[in-house]
Amino acid sequence: MSAKVSHTPVAVERCVDLLSPAVENKSKPYLIDATLGLGGHAKVFLERFPNLQLIGLDRDASAISIAKSNLAKYEMRTTFINTTFDQIQPSLLTAGLESADAILFDLGVSSMQLDQAERGFSYAYEAPLDMRMDQRAAITAAQVLSSYSHGQLAKILQNYGEEKFASKIAENIIKARTAGELNTTKDLAQIVKDSIPAAARRTGGNPAKRTFQAIRIEVNQELTILERAIPAALSALSIGGRLVVMSYQSLEDRIVKGCFANVTKSSTPRGLPVELPNSAASYKLLLSSSQGADENEQISNPRSQSMRLRAIERVAA
Repeated sequence: MSAKVSHTPVAVERCVDLLSPAVENKSKPYLIDATLGLGGHAKVFLERFPNLQLIGLDRDASAISIAKSNLAKYEMRTTFINTTFDQIQPSLLTAGLESADAILFDLGVSSMQLDQAERGFSYAYEAPLDMRMDQRAAITAAQVLSSYSHGQLAKILQNYGEEKFASKIAENIIKARTAGELNTTKDLAQIVKDSIPAAARRTGGNPAKRTFQAIRIEVNQELTILERAIPAALSALSIGGRLVVMSYQSLEDRIVKGCFANVTKSSTPRGLPVELPNSAASYKLLLSSSQGADENEQISNPRSQSMRLRAIERVAA
């Protein structure tokens, strides 16, 4: 695949602002880019901080290959690991480290994956029903759609796509597969369109968006992995270390918000006038709530429009 594939990283300056206190003025700081992609965010950090060491994780081998090319100038300061982003602790061990100074997550499907029609992530192209972020994985979208029961499909569409018409779409998926009429992404998109009343299709963008999101999440177990990844990232931070997470839909953001809330609570019982010894939280929020991209970025980089950013710092062991 060509290394000329490129994209514009989302909220990169905001990420630098939030993470720089954890890496500046250190002789050899370590940044884990847990969702390396094509290396857009990583490149900016490597350029800005000459002593920075990068550990880049991505489950997509083709993304790793492109990122290596894009970051070749910094090969002496980069380590690339083809793995899912919940494997932060094993990745630290691979690099001979106990902790990281900064960790960055840019969640969701990448622009590269959407643009590669043959990967099956987009309803805009005719393609096989694949949707695997890791091409080594056994389960494809086609297998989910061809083998799951009505109840299983409806549950996925409702839980992962927040789809109001989940039951009807699941019913029509089963009818289409029985008739041999569910073979490509276009087939799936048409089934969704035909399952949703015309009035409901007039707002909210392409009606297939929620179904494609739900099937993709199921194929790649994205939320299950995220539920493991955020606690792993928090525990991997050194004292003074910072974590930034960018989410692109409410299900992801809900998990991040919950994990952050859990570790920023004092264990002192409510109502006591003073903090008990050793009961203060070991982490503090850097932002009181999530932040979106600014208006200019949303115009220039449409992918940023749904982004929600959260940030946290480790303040004690």
